[in-house]
Amino acid sequence: MNQRVRDAADRCPGVFSTHAAADGALARIRLPGGRIRPDQLELLAQAAAAHADGHLELTVRGNVQLRGITDVDAVAEAVVAAGLAPSASHDKVRNIEVSPLTGRIGGVADARPLAAALDDTLRSDPASATLSGRFLFGIDDGRGDIVARRPDACALVRGDAPLTADILVGGDPIGSASGPDAIVTALMAVAAGLGRVSPGAWRVKDLGAAERLDLETLAGAGLDPVVGSSDLLVDPSAGEPTPADPIVGWFDQDDGAVLLGAVVELGRLPARLAEFIAAVQAPVIFTPDREILMCDLDEGVAETVVRVLAPMGLIFDAASPWARLSCCVGAPGCASAHAPVREDLVSRARGGEPLEEREHWVGCERGCGSPATTHLFVEATPEGGYERRRR
Repeated sequence: MNQRVRDAADRCPGVFSTHAAADGALARIRLPGGRIRPDQLELLAQAAAAHADGHLELTVRGNVQLRGITDVDAVAEAVVAAGLAPSASHDKVRNIEVSPLTGRIGGVADARPLAAALDDTLRSDPASATLSGRFLFGIDDGRGDIVARRPDACALVRGDAPLTADILVGGDPIGSASGPDAIVTALMAVAAGLGRVSPGAWRVKDLGAAERLDLETLAGAGLDPVVGSSDLLVDPSAGEPTPADPIVGWFDQDDGAVLLGAVVELGRLPARLAEFIAAVQAPVIFTPDREILMCDLDEGVAETVVRVLAPMGLIFDAASPWARLSCCVGAPGCASAHAPVREDLVSRARGGEPLEEREHWVGCERGCGSPATTHLFVEATPEGGYERRRR
């Protein structure tokens, strides 16, 4: 039995229920699929500058956090005004990861409409408000990038006409569904099933073996057989998971437009730089790897963006250490941290030591913000120094 008991109140931060960190209140804004409009980004940047520490902190789920908030109500009002908190009752459950490049570069089908339908259904279902803020939905357009992160409930698109997807529970396929409505219904059934099988579980991984089997049986009832081969989860015709890892640099979209991928130091986007990004008036996507994608650009605009924003701190170089380094806030922002992780990671980035894989540095054993995929986990210890292990 591996079940962890949930608190009666979900303490995951949101917009209307912030977390009291050592450096002030913290609000997390859910962005299904990591998508945000330029006008929304501008309003968030203004709120960060006026009422927080002046940065937008990018998260491992493609969401955004504001730290050091001095006026919680003012931030909440700004988020609502931007249309980024459409439901107070469902604020913390809109955790939906989507293949960042879907509809623009590769993939079996454009997964964006499916993600929008899931978000609409999630917000309109009163029962889903009881989901934990940690439960994660995923929609993978067939390339395997979201499946690799093992969401609790995931749709892996297999075909476009009709739209067909395998349904996975914690990374394991349980059946398939055809059509957007059936796919969304199947994903919602996983979430509802978790509550029935084990009301105290935060996520699927908290279940014991017997409960896991019960959930898969319950959620899989009525689904069609799995489309993909059991020994090859992702269809090879979908191509590589992404055109590059990381998604940093200049990329040609399938429609001939340009997509620019960038990162920022420590995954902290300065409010002023965010305002400049918003001024480009292009769709923006924050990825689960804390990348910033600016989409649907023509070549002239893309060249100007690189020329103007690179000197301001937007990093378009895939070889930069910041394309593979991330961390928690560390001390003194977090009272649990054993070390000033951000300062130490800056020294790591500037020290010139080779960086051969993703690294995530944390101040304590909780490992906040850790990537869901394989990485080098660097944990500060109470005695001083860091321990390293692969996860």
